[in-house]
Amino acid sequence: MLIQFNFSNYKSFMNDSTLDLSAAKMTEFSDRVVTVANEKVLPVAAIFGANASGKSNVYSAFEFMSLYVVQSFNYGDDETTFQERRPTPFLFSEDTEKKDTSFEVYFTIPEDKRERVYNYGFCIGLNGISEEWLNYRAKSARSFSSVFYRGEDVLDLKGLPKACRDNIEVALNKQVLVVSLGAKLKVTECKQIRDWFLNNEFTDFANLFTSFVMHSRLPKGFVSDPNVRADVAKYLSTFDETIKDFRVEEILSDSSSEKDHSYKVSAIHKKIDSDKLAEIPLGEESAGTLKMFALYPELQSVLQNGGVFFIDELNARLHPLLVRNFVLTFLNPKINKKHAQLVFTTHETWLLSNQLLRRDEIWFTEKDPRGVSTLYSLADFVDDDGDRIRKDENYEKNYLWGKYGAIPSLKSIAFEKEG
Repeated sequence: MLIQFNFSNYKSFMNDSTLDLSAAKMTEFSDRVVTVANEKVLPVAAIFGANASGKSNVYSAFEFMSLYVVQSFNYGDDETTFQERRPTPFLFSEDTEKKDTSFEVYFTIPEDKRERVYNYGFCIGLNGISEEWLNYRAKSARSFSSVFYRGEDVLDLKGLPKACRDNIEVALNKQVLVVSLGAKLKVTECKQIRDWFLNNEFTDFANLFTSFVMHSRLPKGFVSDPNVRADVAKYLSTFDETIKDFRVEEILSDSSSEKDHSYKVSAIHKKIDSDKLAEIPLGEESAGTLKMFALYPELQSVLQNGGVFFIDELNARLHPLLVRNFVLTFLNPKINKKHAQLVFTTHETWLLSNQLLRRDEIWFTEKDPRGVSTLYSLADFVDDDGDRIRKDENYEKNYLWGKYGAIPSLKSIAFEKEG
């Protein structure tokens, strides 16, 4: 499980920023807190804020870290590829645009019998990786032990098997992470870290291209396995009981003497006045149904593997009750048996309810006049009188009144008159 994510000097976040999923000491919804490796961890974090306040940059920072861990081995010593892929620092300062960007996570690995807490991070600058570290803490220990540390002029691999150290030292270059290289060399200590990032899923509904791709793909096994189609129908029936099954028809076309495979998918509905069934092309279903269909593969993946599902703009084109039902999936231990986590950004203020979320599950982003974003939790918020927010407050009303910040500063929309 993700316990904490730290990052700095990334896009609109100039300073050190933290998304903390460790549970604070509070009484509401204590039954949903997961205890692992002596850590108390939350299954959900919701991020609110005005447009352009930095919500999507929190998503982007975690996605960048994950992708770099998984893909950096492929960059080799290709300087051009690295310059295209390196992170964007805070550009509104001559000082920060040349400084390193840092990423760090604290997490546990699903079904790890040793119940270790891992701390992994790296700093990346204009020319490559300037620092990288991997530490772990045993369940009964108070402090972390080093697996490896890499700095500008040091490479300490003492926590890795002696047989693999020489290979890593010889093959490592400035653009490649030790974890990425070690995983490629099948070093267990590195592979399990790389695989933790692989188990996480990302969906950016704010990106039109991503949305189009997601809506046009089919879940794994959907074409060949009727059990998969039945599972998808059962999943969709939680909000549309008329969907009973799907029919898949393969469409063959001849292109350059090669057969391209495409499929026509129809949703099978029960007619209201008989036992007969009606077929509707999937593309003609509602936008909400299509979005829930698109979310199915990632949802199944994280529920089965215990990963983190990070969604930007979860509320887009979904009825509030659908969003609520989706969030409750992660809050229900009978369904979420592997302790998967959901982190999402949203504008839907109705989600700011003390009947749904804990104070430490609610986060805000705010951007100051200099263009600097900050990330903070409702649990840590202190009002003008120095008091913390009470669990019986009306979070939505107070937020819209501006009590917690993170709202847009509005002016009247006006147009110049012609002539």
